[in-house]
Amino acid sequence: QGEKKEEKVKVIYGGLIPIVGTILSTLIALIFAVPIALGISIFLTEIAPPFIEKPVGIAIELLAAIPSIIYGMWGLFYFGPLVSKIFGGSSVSLLVAGLVLGIMIIPFIASLTRDAMKTTPGVLKESAYAVGATKFEVIKDVVFPYAKRGIIGSIILALGRALGETMAVAFVIGGVFSLPKSLTDPTISIPVVLANNFAESSGMSLSALFYLALILFILSFAVITYGKFKFLNNRKGD
Repeated sequence: QGEKKEEKVKVIYGGLIPIVGTILSTLIALIFAVPIALGISIFLTEIAPPFIEKPVGIAIELLAAIPSIIYGMWGLFYFGPLVSKIFGGSSVSLLVAGLVLGIMIIPFIASLTRDAMKTTPGVLKESAYAVGATKFEVIKDVVFPYAKRGIIGSIILALGRALGETMAVAFVIGGVFSLPKSLTDPTISIPVVLANNFAESSGMSLSALFYLALILFILSFAVITYGKFKFLNNRKGD
């Protein structure tokens, strides 16, 4: 009987499920967003002519300012059903939440990465072209190494934002308190648990929510601090 009671307490107050949901949805978002954002940044800084670069750059910055609840509603009514048709499963799931998060942070990463790539001195690129380097080699061997600190920093800062995202994820993750057996299963994340339950909780339930909030704070603070001071500072050298 004691074991059953302990198991029941773990089910009701345990934090494993929202922690797993938060981490997995964030990882999906990064896997989806980083290659696309880097491609956009490379295109705008190294390939696109000025008459394309400027309006597209402005559009990306505007996309970064769209409220997260708009992304959530779009994901619930349009994107989620589309993903469900392609991959099967529910239209609200861990996969949909991760992809919506990824779409949200693409403009953020692309904008910061573009700014980092623009700091590459023109003389370095001109010297590389002068010795016969191709555009791909210049990007790989000159632009990326020079802007590495800013690129990684932008990704880590986007990770911090994705970890704490609430409204968009609340619409599309499903809100089901169970470990997902596949990416197309609904689950829940820490911010969603806090938003859904904090106002009506008391006693041990409220204490559990405070512990979850503390875990989320530590994760987000550690990630953002690492990105800020390890990669976005102006220190010289690696």
